[in-house]
Amino acid sequence: MPPNTTASTGQQPGKSGRKKGRKARLVVLVLVLAIIGGVAYGAYWSISTVRASFPQTKGSISLEGLSGPVDVKRDGYGIPQIYASSDEDLFMAQGYVQAQDRFYEMDVRRHMTSGRLSEMFGKSQVDNDEFLRTLGWDRVAKKEYDTKLSDATKKYLQAYAKGVNAYLAGKEGKELSLEYAALGFANDYKPAQWTPVDSVSWLKAMAWDLRGNMEDEIDRALLTSRLGPRQIEDLYPQYPYDRNKAIVQEGQYDELTGTYGQGSGTSGGTAGAGASAGDASAAGTATDGTTGLQSQLSGLYDVLEDLPTAVGVNGNGIGSNSWVVSGDHTITGKPLLANDPHLSASLPSVWYQMGLHCRSVSSKCQYDVTGYTFAGLPGVIIGHNRDISWGMTNSGVDVTDLYLEKLTGDGYQYDGKVKPFTTREETIEVAGGSPKKIVVRATNNGPLLSDRSDELVKVGKKAAVDTSAPDRGDGYGISLRWTALDPGTSMDAVFAMNRAANWSDFRAAAALFDVPSQNLVYADTEGHIGYTLPGKIPTRAENVDGSIPQPGWDSKYRWTGYVPQDELPFEFDPARGYIVTANQAVIDEDKYPHTLTTDWGYGTRSQRIIDLIKSKTDDGGKISTDDMRQMQLDNSSEIAKLLVPKLLKLDIADKDVREAQKLLEGWDYTQDADSAAAAYFNSVWRNILKLAFSHKLPKEVRVKGQCLWVDPVNTTGPADETEKVRECGQRDAEQAQPDGGDRWFEVVRTLMDDEKSDWWKTPKSGTRPKADNRDELFVRAMIDARWELTAKLGKDIDTWSWGRLHRLFLKNQTLGTDGPGFLQYVLNRGPWKLSGGEAAVNATGWNAAGGYGVVWVPSMRMVVNLGDLDKSKWINLTGASGHAYSAHYTDQTDKWADGELLDWSFSDGAVDKSTSDTLVLKP
Repeated sequence: MPPNTTASTGQQPGKSGRKKGRKARLVVLVLVLAIIGGVAYGAYWSISTVRASFPQTKGSISLEGLSGPVDVKRDGYGIPQIYASSDEDLFMAQGYVQAQDRFYEMDVRRHMTSGRLSEMFGKSQVDNDEFLRTLGWDRVAKKEYDTKLSDATKKYLQAYAKGVNAYLAGKEGKELSLEYAALGFANDYKPAQWTPVDSVSWLKAMAWDLRGNMEDEIDRALLTSRLGPRQIEDLYPQYPYDRNKAIVQEGQYDELTGTYGQGSGTSGGTAGAGASAGDASAAGTATDGTTGLQSQLSGLYDVLEDLPTAVGVNGNGIGSNSWVVSGDHTITGKPLLANDPHLSASLPSVWYQMGLHCRSVSSKCQYDVTGYTFAGLPGVIIGHNRDISWGMTNSGVDVTDLYLEKLTGDGYQYDGKVKPFTTREETIEVAGGSPKKIVVRATNNGPLLSDRSDELVKVGKKAAVDTSAPDRGDGYGISLRWTALDPGTSMDAVFAMNRAANWSDFRAAAALFDVPSQNLVYADTEGHIGYTLPGKIPTRAENVDGSIPQPGWDSKYRWTGYVPQDELPFEFDPARGYIVTANQAVIDEDKYPHTLTTDWGYGTRSQRIIDLIKSKTDDGGKISTDDMRQMQLDNSSEIAKLLVPKLLKLDIADKDVREAQKLLEGWDYTQDADSAAAAYFNSVWRNILKLAFSHKLPKEVRVKGQCLWVDPVNTTGPADETEKVRECGQRDAEQAQPDGGDRWFEVVRTLMDDEKSDWWKTPKSGTRPKADNRDELFVRAMIDARWELTAKLGKDIDTWSWGRLHRLFLKNQTLGTDGPGFLQYVLNRGPWKLSGGEAAVNATGWNAAGGYGVVWVPSMRMVVNLGDLDKSKWINLTGASGHAYSAHYTDQTDKWADGELLDWSFSDGAVDKSTSDTLVLKP
């Protein structure tokens, strides 16, 4: 039962993951037998166990450690608003309430972040634990807690832990969650006490999933084995600054450094996507050891892809939307702020909605804030207080570098000398098995990731015979340099943002948010809007941009420092009256002296949002809260706008294919769930990518996509195991395939005018014709798409719809993904037929490498009305509860799928009016 804390719907482990899954299923075999052993006992077990873990939400409970009474008011969706008279009571109550709803989720997460999954799930998780111990998140979190965080933050973390432990006191597993009852049949696992470090560690997991371009570094290095610099440049085109605007467009940066707008500097390289991606030697790749590098990186992919995800899709940088519009352009005359982070679909949702209110804000009790947080973490991550609101999107800045290390005996080479490894021994406890000890080795660049695979170690030693190596030592290894492996202050930043009353406070708070680096948008009740980029962002030597792995044995490739906080881009009250962040470039490369990354998102979503805003405001129109909601639901396909006019001009001989082609006539490029045209176009797009690129890419390059679980579209539930393995096996045998995201939009766009490019050539396959140019390949893709959809949806195109292909299944973490069928039935929900698509504003993402099923989603949506905070709106993907069969398990999902938002009460009067249940926590 490999944990996946965001249970990415449609996402499938690789071959090693399937082996682990088979082992894990043996662990819960006893549970299956117990359930089916007798009807009466099974019925009793199910009812009693489900009810045993439901939280008390009315009446009163006495908690040791409170200094005064705390009110917990829940609305009709079970969303809690907490009222206390001291900071410590407020956060203690937050810990208690989150544990009531989500403790199993919290427990799995802390075992993941500390590399202790094997303690819960047995030997199937040992490999994952070895890798996570090598990263050492919990060790870094402990140092952070001990040496970096403020005394106030430590008090809040302690209070939160006290609240969680007050909930755990005296409870057996089945009283905490249904999953514990299931696990209880297989082992004697008992949850340990919660600690402050458990909370801090979660920020490291969050940073890992949002770490940036590590996979792109690996891809580019692997591509050099088969493609030339020009071909690699084709696959990583320049960011289109002339078409898709960067976030920062106006000159606030010059207030600090005087360099913005002068085009004066490239001291840190260039900030453009793919700036030197095609020139391996110029960027300082570790090509001195080509064989070692290729082998090590290929093996590292398998290790990375098998890890459980935290809040994203394991480093693949999905994206998010956030934008703010000033009062000059709104109906209320005050700003509106929208946010919808795009993350793996999970059950329960990664987000937890709540309000934290001091009855009287003072030095003793400083908080009056509401929004979204993570279960296991005190405070609010995204939301608003009574003065300001903020949203986040992943900036994508490059904070990780991989290094090829030359290993010699008990050390590694560095500037011609052999330096000793830093080592430590770790013991992994295994439920139902014997403990396993590992040795973690690190160089001055960071931990050796390659040590965590026996195969990688063997490959590294074999690679030492490569005559292009710097010498003939013991082999190669891969190390990781990453900002999050240094202790930081992000937990301080969370509380500082929650307290901030104005732009100055917010900027000071943001400066503490070192990892992960996020785009932060801002609005306040005084009418101001702003943007700031915080984070610990490394600087590198000239001509070293971090786009590909570097030689660790040469000091000139080490980081040279970090971008000073007062030189990071920001905007405040720009004249245009809006700010949009959707993972596009932060700032034009010619207007900024530092390299932030070479791998921005390409701005498809951000520019569409800008266009939607301008369509409302250019003629003096005003934007409402509902207009912001409608923008979040925009399903327009930007790649369809480019390709469909070309596709309609093609002469199609086959009448059945021509019938499908006619679906595109008059189509408005909107990917609604009931659209047959959207279904056909997206199949054509997938087949264009497959024909043009897949067979030309090295087999080792996964191109941002695991082999995916793809459920047959004519069933109402998940595919059976045989079908999953069969489909995955077919894809494993195929060449790599692009994921179809907006980088591939840009790749195809830049190749469109070169009709005879080699990329457009593809061989004959069976009865399918070969292609020697662009139009012939497009015809072939239309043929292949027609028969692919015939097989999936039927020959009658009148029955086709995008929603039949593009479906969301919500799978509960751990037992809902690899438990026995009975538990999957109990814990999982779906499907939902969804609108939207890849790189649309309504980013219900799918991965062209695996099919059309939904693999990431807008994990929540919110619109904050700074004119009247009680008129703000919000929604979560699932619900407040992590308990299967709770009324609040998935009670928001139908509304989320339909694009609706819930009322978001904030003031005392509005909260009282919406309250359904009140629980009083007493000292």
